Amino acid sequence: MEKAAGSPSVGGSCPQKNAEILSSQYGINLFLAGLLLTFAWAVHAVGISKSHLLSYLITLMLLQLLWMLWYLCRSCTQRRLIRDKDTHAGAHWLKCGITLFAVITLILDSFKIGYYIDFSNCLSPTEGIFPVTHAVHTILQVYFLWCHAKDIIQSFKTLERFGVIHSVFTNLLLWTNGVLTESKHQLNEHKERLITLGFGNITIVLDDHAPQCNCTTTTLCSIFSQGIYYLYPFNIEYHILASTMLYVLWKNIGRKVEHHHQHKTPFKFHGITVGMIFGLIVLTSTIAIVVVYLIQIGHSKIKSELALTMFYLHAIFVLALMCTAGIVALLIYRLEDRSLDNSKNPARKLDAELLVGTAAGSWLLSWGSILAVICAQAHPKYTWYNLPYSVLVIIEKYIQNLFIIESIHREQEKVNDDIKTLRIVTISRGSTLSLTPSYKEIYNGRAARDSGEVPCLIKGSICGRENGGGGSKEETSQENSSVVHSASDFSFYSRNSVTNNKRRVLKNIAAFLFLCNLSLWIPPAFGCRPEYDNGLEEIVFGFEPWIIVVNLAMPFSIFYRMHSAASLFEVNCKT
Repeated sequence: MEKAAGSPSVGGSCPQKNAEILSSQYGINLFLAGLLLTFAWAVHAVGISKSHLLSYLITLMLLQLLWMLWYLCRSCTQRRLIRDKDTHAGAHWLKCGITLFAVITLILDSFKIGYYIDFSNCLSPTEGIFPVTHAVHTILQVYFLWCHAKDIIQSFKTLERFGVIHSVFTNLLLWTNGVLTESKHQLNEHKERLITLGFGNITIVLDDHAPQCNCTTTTLCSIFSQGIYYLYPFNIEYHILASTMLYVLWKNIGRKVEHHHQHKTPFKFHGITVGMIFGLIVLTSTIAIVVVYLIQIGHSKIKSELALTMFYLHAIFVLALMCTAGIVALLIYRLEDRSLDNSKNPARKLDAELLVGTAAGSWLLSWGSILAVICAQAHPKYTWYNLPYSVLVIIEKYIQNLFIIESIHREQEKVNDDIKTLRIVTISRGSTLSLTPSYKEIYNGRAARDSGEVPCLIKGSICGRENGGGGSKEETSQENSSVVHSASDFSFYSRNSVTNNKRRVLKNIAAFLFLCNLSLWIPPAFGCRPEYDNGLEEIVFGFEPWIIVVNLAMPFSIFYRMHSAASLFEVNCKT
């Protein structure tokens, strides 16, 4: 028997706890089977082809489609029922972000369909079925997340646990497939650059999965094959975002929540001009650096070294600015005395865990680079820039994680921002007093006005006149009371002004860091990866071991930047 509706536990009964454990184990096994199949295809295992992997993924997507249709139909039949909602899950800006990535993913699917049509003579039918199924899956999944990401499921809980966890790991496998395909493409490009630069001490064999037949339309084939790899970063982000939103939905199944008013936190450009300007400068310069890097790298040894030097100097400057901004924000937090919100919140807990977990990818690469610089026997000039760059990557993520996690755990101010101060001019014996009553007084005054009474915002001065009479002694008392009250109100106004200034600084820092994280997401997502190109780590650790480390860690490093940007956007809205 399930616990009563007033219980604060999350699906606390024994059968529901067992259902949670069973569903999680089902999802893990589903993922491990797909992961092994993906690995077997990547290493050209005997008897395993790409069609086997795609067939597995198509089956998983079809099963998820059936579950989502079942859930949507059931929701339509029960639409008049009042359901609990998790106000922290599925934020509006997050839904807009995943929709943008989904639209680009649909363009990617259309490119894959066009690619299949051009090479249909020698490609498996699964390579044509997969993008069609994936497009339908993407459309329905985005609609499902828009409508039901906030749901707290209280019926058919065991079945829904299996359906949601199946969706989570299906998206994780699609993410893994995208990461592997994009990484193989980047590795092939890196090997081609090494061949161009004449590295003879490294065994280089291109991992070629190209079709073994001629294209029917050469120009279109070239557009499709090249365009696919520029769109993969958005597809990768789409699936990881979808899996995180679905995971929060899974954690919310059977959860009991307290019903309280949730303040809306819309994004406003007002007050963040400085942060936006500096952030846009960083974003623009980063795009320019990436374009020059991709043009110069691999053409000659001198041009490659200049491209690497340019990249490192720009990254060092940006990371130093981000460290400084993060330290200033943390110092402001130390000066404030505001309590933390420690209530149960699956979305917030997942955000914090993802920040620390995915940062480990960058830390692994940075420590590898530091060891390579220390242990290498020969040091070309440009490799010395790798040392401060790697150290700053580690420090910047430490500081930024602390800032974001503390920000999302801080309680919001309960005073309405639209009613901060109210100036009341009172004339008493020819003198003018500019007074600033507190929010409580304003509220009490409004309540009095609604009930037909005159609000006594300043003791004696207004109400005394309304009541008439009163001698000079009473008027003197009223004046003294007004002056004392004016001093306390001035103190309140000063405190409020300081608080507003702190908030403005924090909002500018969050806006600046948001744009900086978007900027640092661009280089690795679009092939600007000095970990591949500087050659020092490959000499120290060996070509294949270092490439394995980079291919494992890089996807987490890329995701960290996009997830940090999303978290900082939320911080900006909340501050």
